[in-house]
Amino acid sequence: MAKILTRLKQQFSDKKTWLALVAGLVLTFAYAPFGAWPLAFFSIAVLCYCSYQAPVKQAAWYGFIFAIGWFAAGISWVHVSIAQFGGMPLPASIAIMALLVVYLALYPALALALTAFIHKHSGAWLAPLLISFAFSEWLRGTLLTGFPWLSLGYTQTDSPVNVLAPIVGEFGLSVLVLAVGYGLYRLFCAKVWQPLVATLAAGALVAALATVFNYNQYSGKQLNVALVQGNIKQSMRWQPENFWPTMLKYQDMTRLHWDADLVVWPEAAIPELEQLAGEYLTSLDKAAVFNDTALITGIVDYQYDTRNVYNTLVVVGKKQRDSSAGQYRYLHKNRYRKHQLLPIGEFVPFEDLLRPLAPLFDLPMSSFSRGERVQDNLIANGYHILAAICYEIAFPDLVRDNYRSDSDILFTVSNDAWFGDSHGPHQHMQISRMRALELQRPLVRVTNTGVTGVYDPISQSQLSLAQFDADVLRADVRLISGDSLYALYGRWPTWLALLCLLGLSLYYSRRVKKAPNGAFFIACRGNQTPS
Repeated sequence: MAKILTRLKQQFSDKKTWLALVAGLVLTFAYAPFGAWPLAFFSIAVLCYCSYQAPVKQAAWYGFIFAIGWFAAGISWVHVSIAQFGGMPLPASIAIMALLVVYLALYPALALALTAFIHKHSGAWLAPLLISFAFSEWLRGTLLTGFPWLSLGYTQTDSPVNVLAPIVGEFGLSVLVLAVGYGLYRLFCAKVWQPLVATLAAGALVAALATVFNYNQYSGKQLNVALVQGNIKQSMRWQPENFWPTMLKYQDMTRLHWDADLVVWPEAAIPELEQLAGEYLTSLDKAAVFNDTALITGIVDYQYDTRNVYNTLVVVGKKQRDSSAGQYRYLHKNRYRKHQLLPIGEFVPFEDLLRPLAPLFDLPMSSFSRGERVQDNLIANGYHILAAICYEIAFPDLVRDNYRSDSDILFTVSNDAWFGDSHGPHQHMQISRMRALELQRPLVRVTNTGVTGVYDPISQSQLSLAQFDADVLRADVRLISGDSLYALYGRWPTWLALLCLLGLSLYYSRRVKKAPNGAFFIACRGNQTPS
């Protein structure tokens, strides 16, 4: 223990440790709701300054301490749900939050350690940084069901470089942030301009390709939607005596908006189990058909025979525009079941061990079953709906796998009341908008307490309701035709480009000890002598 404390004291006496920590903290302001997206480039530039050509262990330390600041500030909203609804004393909730932050910080530490290791044996630095960070971020979004929140590319959702999203997706934008950050570091600290110029040139080339191969355009059709935000307090949602008042509230709020082409309610807007809400759903089905429309709502489906529990979206009312009959019946196929479950909130790993420990591990509705990874789009009033429930929208591969060329809108529901008046719901909306940019489909997002809104990825315009108001948003959504390149090919072009860059960088770094001015691939080397 004494050796560990001595080592930590030495590390924190290093000014670069504090610089890395501050850079990670500042990075939070590049995300919603703050939107200071240029800070992402400068934060990465500081990280590069700290870790450039550092030994493996030291580079890992800088990556770790940078990520401590990044995630401690960036996902501080998680503590709201733990403290308010987890039923744990403050020291315990802080300890759990600290463990989560430390776990997430291991991934950037791994990325910087791999970068330093490859640099030690090859001399290359930038290309290893890009591919190591991409690999570690892929791991972060995959291991232990994944937690891909706050990926770097989301900082650019509202920046000019978001024009690249339909080509390279958020994944490619993350790589761009790293490359530009490195270029800024080399420019300011070594007066070497080639890496930054080469990165900007590559980005401009991809942007030109995005213009030339832009197959997305308005189809000439539009959809009138009514988004119903009930604003039900989280403490009241699962109390049986509040089930009917909640259901009647949504019904009353919808009454004046049945003339919309599509009415949407949030995640689990109907708090009653689906089998027990049959009469209510049948009456909604009839009302929707009578008004020549359809309604999508969230509900929990507990199947008594198998004891499976699904977080579900069901469609009532018209399936096709030319239909004159309702469609709802229990277990009808026009439904979506959530696949990517939220740890602790929707399933508890090692539940026999953890559930007895604290109310946090025994929350209501924390024993869900997984739906299939790939499911048919919902069909409502003739429109094809690409659905995602809450946390799922943060998983780009999952959303893309469910995309179809005839998908009319990207529809996501959530209940962010868990996170109060924090920056969490705003980050959630930002992530949703990035999915719309990638797939070039209009976003319709309805939540219990906000942010509820619609987003057009071509005009990049957004309409939304105020948070914590019970209200209905009416909007005309312009539909889009065509497939984006990201929708067709996903991350693979970016991976291929990174592997090619790494191979070329390693090849040239072995052949040349000093890069002549203007040689891009040599400029990626770590042992380049500034001119």
